[in-house]
Amino acid sequence: MKNYTITVNGNVYDVVVEEGASTGAAPVKAPAAPKAAPKAPAAAAAAPAAAGAAGGVKIEAGAAGKVFKIEGKVGQAVKRGDAVIILEAMKMEIPVVAPQDGTIASINVGVGDPVEAGALLATMN
Repeated sequence: MKNYTITVNGNVYDVVVEEGASTGAAPVKAPAAPKAAPKAPAAAAAAPAAAGAAGGVKIEAGAAGKVFKIEGKVGQAVKRGDAVIILEAMKMEIPVVAPQDGTIASINVGVGDPVEAGALLATMN
């Protein structure tokens, strides 16, 4: 794990980067803006009805950001490395991929939802 301080457009961010992330993207922890009030995650309130049929394999966010696009659908067969959800963080699109071959069992977020690093986005069997 390495700590970095990054300045973007005059805003200072403390970033923690973990090596060897399983989702293909390194987890990033950064505040939305200096001295901004933290927002509570709305994932539980906006979770689709299909979230009840959870699978045994978790697909988690590798970085904090916002759900930009949902590539997979419940019941869809995916191969290891296929993009399931696209996150947007710091104006970058970050694909969150299937960790193994299987079938998507649930999508637990909606487009526009804010997510933290490590948040459960979807499950698969």
